Amino acid sequence: MREKLLVIKTNTTDKNEIALLVEPETNLSEVKATGQMLVDSDGLSFVYVLEINDEYTYLAIKEDFWPELKRGMDSQANVYLSNSTEQLELENFFEELEYLVENIKGNGNYGEEMVAKVEACF
Repeated sequence: MREKLLVIKTNTTDKNEIALLVEPETNLSEVKATGQMLVDSDGLSFVYVLEINDEYTYLAIKEDFWPELKRGMDSQANVYLSNSTEQLELENFFEELEYLVENIKGNGNYGEEMVAKVEACF
């Protein structure tokens, strides 16, 4: 099973930036952004794919944080992964998210609950 990091909080700055915070003990020094996202319909999450030491790790963004993502998408914010001391820009974040959102809307393959929640938020 792939390692999974979970977003625990978001912070928005006045510089039009969103930080997706993970646990402070998470070491980000070896983490690389891939610029790719997936959907976890069962977990009601968008998943940003990271690479750590040539292995993929999933950053799960649960629906609690979607309204913040919607605001960031509307304002074309820059998105960063942060553990409070280190940060990493998540390349292509909103391009990927917009693509996924458009594919999910009205598409029963993602499950009724996922479709309904995405349509309600985005």
